[in-house]
Amino acid sequence: MAKDIGQKKFIHDIKHRRHRYRQFLGVALTILFSVAGQPKISWFVFGLILVFTGISVRLWASGHIKKDKALATDGPYAFVRHPLYVGNILLGIGFALASGLWWSFPLLIGFLIGFYPPAIRKEDKKLHRLFKEDWEKWRQVTKALIPRFTPRKKDQHGGWSFWQSLRQNGEPVIALFLLLCLYYLFLKLI
Repeated sequence: MAKDIGQKKFIHDIKHRRHRYRQFLGVALTILFSVAGQPKISWFVFGLILVFTGISVRLWASGHIKKDKALATDGPYAFVRHPLYVGNILLGIGFALASGLWWSFPLLIGFLIGFYPPAIRKEDKKLHRLFKEDWEKWRQVTKALIPRFTPRKKDQHGGWSFWQSLRQNGEPVIALFLLLCLYYLFLKLI
């Protein structure tokens, strides 16, 4: 009976609350791509560039988050509504390339399609509820994942903070973990 409830709850959560598993599975994919990886130098270099770009975008974004207190429209949020997700996508593609594993791409695409559209809808709904008209104005000129070419200048406030990045997301710790995974892949090249 308890096993049945556990399986039903898991299936229900995957269908309706999959956002709970997004971070765990993202970390699991990174570890899988690193451990199983068979890197080739040219693909590794392209992957390295994307991983560094993804880490940079995430560090930049996490230092601007105001977590339910104010709508972040400065820094990377002046270009795109979900820069942390953009960073994650760059990281995923980067690790898939760096790993040299052909099957990493279909797995990554399935993960991205399965988890990011619902996460974006949920996040946008929450931000709309919290910031109403301000969010509407921002959404009209700022796409979810495709960055603008020029930053939105109106209503910008605040600035980047390392401590905010550390407190809100633990981002510098995450960056260190990602760099260690990348280094592990690099060691397979030499």
